[in-house]
Amino acid sequence: MSKSLIKKQFGANASHYVTSKPHAQGASLKRLLELVQPKPDWGVLDIATAAGHTAFTFAPHVAHVWATDITPEMLAIAQQRAQELGLDNVTVEAADAEALPYDDASFDLVTCRIAPHHFEDVGLFVRESTRVLEPGGLLAVVDNVVPTGAAGDYVNAFEKLRDPSHGRCLRLDEWLTLFTDVDLTVVHQETVDKRIEFEKWAARHDAVMQQYLRAMLTEGHGAATAFLQWDGFTFRLQEGIVVGKRPD
Repeated sequence: MSKSLIKKQFGANASHYVTSKPHAQGASLKRLLELVQPKPDWGVLDIATAAGHTAFTFAPHVAHVWATDITPEMLAIAQQRAQELGLDNVTVEAADAEALPYDDASFDLVTCRIAPHHFEDVGLFVRESTRVLEPGGLLAVVDNVVPTGAAGDYVNAFEKLRDPSHGRCLRLDEWLTLFTDVDLTVVHQETVDKRIEFEKWAARHDAVMQQYLRAMLTEGHGAATAFLQWDGFTFRLQEGIVVGKRPD
């Protein structure tokens, strides 16, 4: 997945992310805060911040948050929202998830929510995030996850048809392996279901593409159908939440 395509796709749809329900109001946003229990003296890095929802959720509870993204249109929206919310402890700036422009051991917490499935190299993102963590610091990731086997491939194909910048959603066990490979201790893991309103989710496309997307929901079979749980109006996706701690 090329970064130029990601920038183009997200730049064209940047304003959508301000009000997008899964991003702005998803259950995993509150859940992250509950799991991490941030401290007032913490420095936090939010990667692929988009409209800034995760960064702004943590900002009232910590010393400073760096809200980062590679898409200029997203950064402009996040900057505007931070000003509107009166958050003077948020720095909005460009940063590549796979080549972070920060020194080793710079942050107490690194967050990334509903974004890694767009990254070219998720393993490199995890390694870079771990590198910039203080000893004892936390990496907290939320991203869509898929079931095993052909069903997972089907769900990824469904998402990619709607969004060409989609790379690949991992399985939860793949996330756990990526964390342990860099010696992060997994302190929490869980999955959270989310219902997606098809009409809003597919609204960026014309009627023909919406018909193709609907067909994938209605004509799937087996484990893929069981996973997506299409009811004629909404379907299910699933987020994995993984929190890992860098050794002291």
